Amino acid sequence: MAEEQGRLGPNAEIVSELARESGVSEHHIREIMSLVGFDRGSILREARLLKKNK
Repeated sequence: MAEEQGRLGPNAEIVSELARESGVSEHHIREIMSLVGFDRGSILREARLLKKNK
């Protein structure tokens, strides 16, 4: 069952945690995930770049 949930995408808790850690909105985190996938390091890198450029 955990594998099925992982294929559907991240849960709200993970998205919220990434948003807090990077300083961007949950909406932005979801957009980044749609572009780079679910690798935590890649998501945080892109989120930090987004925040820096704002």
